[in-house]
Amino acid sequence: MKTTDRLDMALNKLYKAFHNDTLHPECCNQCAVGNILDHNDFWKNFAEQHGTLELNYWGRVHEQLGRKFNGYSPSELLLIEHTFLNACGYQLPLHYKHKRPDDPKNKDILFDGLSAVVSLLCQLDGISDVMDCSALFQYEKKNTAIKKSPTLQFI
Repeated sequence: MKTTDRLDMALNKLYKAFHNDTLHPECCNQCAVGNILDHNDFWKNFAEQHGTLELNYWGRVHEQLGRKFNGYSPSELLLIEHTFLNACGYQLPLHYKHKRPDDPKNKDILFDGLSAVVSLLCQLDGISDVMDCSALFQYEKKNTAIKKSPTLQFI
């Protein structure tokens, strides 16, 4: 499968972060986007709250100028982080009173987050999801219609 350079780069960095235990959802340098951006946290200034999809003034300026950071626009970076945190079980935007996992460094939680991010990265680049293992098993999901239960009519 042919992939883009930015996808290859991002997947390599996320793979290393996961296996080297340098992935932490609550740290702007070690989250999904922090790892994609070489452990930099400048991207957090593109939004007022961590985990939101709404660009602030600086984010909109960079977006309108067409700036890319390791291949990703500010809005794509916020979407990647939002997807990662959401799949890890965080209530967004991040707030100390909102729901969060008991152990954010749990490998199962991080894997769920990374799986969602990898699927998103593939979608952003218009390629098939590399996390979809149905091709390995030669399985194709069928669209099954949900049967409606008969409705009772009262006279």
